[in-house]
Amino acid sequence: MRLTRFTDLALRVLMRLAVVENTEAADGQAPPTTREVADAMRIAYTHTAKVVARLQHLGLIEARRGRGGGLTLTTAGRLASVGGLVRELEGPGDVVDCEGTVPCPLAAACRLRRALRRAQEAFYDSLDELTVEDLVAAPTGPLLLGITLR
Repeated sequence: MRLTRFTDLALRVLMRLAVVENTEAADGQAPPTTREVADAMRIAYTHTAKVVARLQHLGLIEARRGRGGGLTLTTAGRLASVGGLVRELEGPGDVVDCEGTVPCPLAAACRLRRALRRAQEAFYDSLDELTVEDLVAAPTGPLLLGITLR
């Protein structure tokens, strides 16, 4: 199974915000902006802005403009199941496209499609037990902290 670039970026943004929030809030620093996160994670700003908008729409982050603004992770974002996030961001769909522009001649009696659906669900199920907070536990959190935002 391969995740879309959008899902990958969304998970990385959430992880970055989770680890930054844990340290910078204690230091009294303002939350990072979308541009700062994009620069630190080496992601194009336009892609990051789209990811931030979607994560905000899902209630996983708060984005405030202006002085003292920035991006913060919500409690829902911190405790979100990674499996649930991936399901939501990837959207419905099969691993293979059996009804594409040229439908597969085996579609009516194919056993592979069903097996692939089960495998896809097992993939998501294995991620269900993880939260965003779990993803930034050591050794990942300290590594993310080494990536400077400013």
